[in-house]
Amino acid sequence: MQDRIDEIGTATRPTDDILQIPEAGPARSAQAQYRSLYRRIAVTDVLSIAGCLLVAHWIRYGFGLPHGDFLLLMLGSPPVVLVVYTAFGLYHAHRFTPAEEFRRIILAVTVGVIGLVTLSVWSMASLSRSWLALSWTLGVLFALATRRVWHWWVFRSRTHGRFLFPTLIVGTNVEAMHLETAMQHPRFGFRSIGLVATEQSPPAHLAPVVGGIDDLRELIRGSGAECVFVAASALSSTEIAHVAKAVRLEGVEVRVTATLPEMLASRLTVQPIGGMMALSLKPVRLSGTQAAVKRAFDLSAATLGLVVLSPVLLAIAVAVRLTSPGPVLYRQGRVGHRGRPFTILKFRTMHSGADEMVEELRLKHGMNDLMFKLQGDPRVTRVGRFLRRFSLDELPQLINVLRGEMSLVGPRPPLPEEVAEYEDWQFDRLEVSPGVTGLWQVSGRSELSFDECVRLDLFYIENWSLAYDLYIVAKTLPVLVSRRGAY
Repeated sequence: MQDRIDEIGTATRPTDDILQIPEAGPARSAQAQYRSLYRRIAVTDVLSIAGCLLVAHWIRYGFGLPHGDFLLLMLGSPPVVLVVYTAFGLYHAHRFTPAEEFRRIILAVTVGVIGLVTLSVWSMASLSRSWLALSWTLGVLFALATRRVWHWWVFRSRTHGRFLFPTLIVGTNVEAMHLETAMQHPRFGFRSIGLVATEQSPPAHLAPVVGGIDDLRELIRGSGAECVFVAASALSSTEIAHVAKAVRLEGVEVRVTATLPEMLASRLTVQPIGGMMALSLKPVRLSGTQAAVKRAFDLSAATLGLVVLSPVLLAIAVAVRLTSPGPVLYRQGRVGHRGRPFTILKFRTMHSGADEMVEELRLKHGMNDLMFKLQGDPRVTRVGRFLRRFSLDELPQLINVLRGEMSLVGPRPPLPEEVAEYEDWQFDRLEVSPGVTGLWQVSGRSELSFDECVRLDLFYIENWSLAYDLYIVAKTLPVLVSRRGAY
């Protein structure tokens, strides 16, 4: 096999079916980089939990060094944290999505606090319930904050060629070519070496094919591949079994695509049947108990938000009233759950009569999108520009949440004229109440097209869970501070 490869290689992409495999360089492997990374993350995990216990102690009992039972708990926290986080797979977090990592962090911190309570029972220590509640809350916040910093650092490192798995893609069909294209973006954590031809997908013209599936083990060794990514639609069951054996003997990771729409990993379980592996998809529907839980979360969060933010709301109202003529609140008709109309509340950010200028601005700027969003909109007031930058104009929608017209998290609330133009599949986004924030808010806001907003809304509806709502809420604040897509 290697002799065949050596006879072919050229400096440019050849027209032959087989490409020369780039030799594995002396650089540190991605697996070694990740092992080193997770050792450092483990240190910050321990420090964040110890820090949250200390801060909770200061809030509950005043400043000062902990002693006695609290000191013993802090000293006993590192092994508890490491065991629990390892059990939840948090030191292999690159294998699942940020939303799944968020869910596991909440569960891990919860179990960790329970572990500390168990230690306190064994040591006959008396712990305050308010201290435990503070410790859990701060533990989640500290863990999420440190993990977010690490994710940012890994992303920056990937743009410089680190933390990228050298990957062979098995298959040469459309699905395999899509994988090869996607891996050109470093954010996914893979670096494509080339495609491996199979019987069901022979080498395509100009495709970067490095060999055939029968020579997979030799290809792995010769290229230094650390991952094999299988385009499932390009292989027979016999070929998939051959790939499974090859990657097991060579000790590399394997990924297999699934012909399923994008969804959360928490909805999937693996089930063996008749010598094959099947993916079991848990149904999600907001009804009964789930709807009650979501509504309870909405009511408690909206009430707390209005109480805590009342000084901010008052200051904004005064600023809007004093800087431009017109009402403080802007009221606009929107379409809610199951097509029911309601009036959405916002702080006014435009001059009076701004709605009458929409068609004129559409013609002037040649904009025909259903969602009319104009960067540098001349109708926006000076205070309104500041409010929009940080989405502070949306805060009165917490009142809509209390009224039951909106949810804290959900699809973007559409205008009646948008709904009038919907295609059949787009009406699915009206199955749940619209949200103050949502995937559209944390994924680009005004930078998104109408179709992208609908796609994100449908993904949210298909994958709802309370943990996912918390994940979106947690992502909202950093997005607002970054001001991405806000105008």
